[in-house]
Amino acid sequence: MAISIGVFSSLYVGDTASLVKFSPTTVRLVPSNLRTVRTVTLAAASKPATETKKREPRGITKPRRVSPEMQAFLGGVTEIPRTQALKEIWAYIKKHNLQDPADKKVIICDEKLKQIFGGRDRVGFLEIAGLLNPHFVK
Repeated sequence: MAISIGVFSSLYVGDTASLVKFSPTTVRLVPSNLRTVRTVTLAAASKPATETKKREPRGITKPRRVSPEMQAFLGGVTEIPRTQALKEIWAYIKKHNLQDPADKKVIICDEKLKQIFGGRDRVGFLEIAGLLNPHFVK
């Protein structure tokens, strides 16, 4: 005999089902050995907002000292996170329209970018993060 309970349905074999009346017109069979499952809401399980403390940045979001070439490009900033440096470089590329019109994945370097990218004339956008590594002092 198949028994349906709410959204879930299961196959139950046995005679221990009991009649439960939910409304005057509806009668459902519910197994008598049915276990109830306790649910915990996310609000009850999480810590109060006053106890959470903000983590210090780490990894690529942690500010690091930069090389003199990068300092010249960034306007004298001595420490910056890699993510922020990459944003600054992309803003400069977009502002000066340095993407190749035929292939937007290629950056045409001007004199300022050549100092950062090791004197290269053209750089693929996937290479930028790798070319920035020498500029971040550990």
